[in-house]
Amino acid sequence: MFTKGKTPETSANANAKPKTPAPAPDAARRPAAGAARSAPSLISADVKMRGSFESAGEVQIDGQIEGDVKATALTIGDSGAVIGEVEAETVTVRGKVKGTIRSKKVHLCTGSNVEGDITHASLAIEPNAVFQGQVRHAQDPMAAPAAATDAAPATPAPAPVKPAS
Repeated sequence: MFTKGKTPETSANANAKPKTPAPAPDAARRPAAGAARSAPSLISADVKMRGSFESAGEVQIDGQIEGDVKATALTIGDSGAVIGEVEAETVTVRGKVKGTIRSKKVHLCTGSNVEGDITHASLAIEPNAVFQGQVRHAQDPMAAPAAATDAAPATPAPAPVKPAS
């Protein structure tokens, strides 16, 4: 049952080179482009910024931003404020927003204050959240905003018909 020496599998491969696993290429060790980060980019409470910015990852704003913000996921903290357009896959507001929000999922937390329009696929508003504006549901709120449909296109009035004499 137990034999000392070579087994049939090893004796057949005695002259073969032992296989060593190839080292993983560097690209396999690095996260793919656009991969989620372990922590969000943070704009702390002591930061006041003018200008628009865009991030491919998650952003948390605890400071004051005057400009448009675009990210994959955006959290506006208790001390955070944005004056401008906000666009992200998910938006959580604990602070203040004065401007439009376009997002698939919007969550207005208790104590938040939003003054502007919201275009969304999913909206949650907690008690004591303040919201002043219009809400529009859209299957794809991240798509470019459609042309205003409130105003009908101007069409010339038909020419009056003269009665036959």
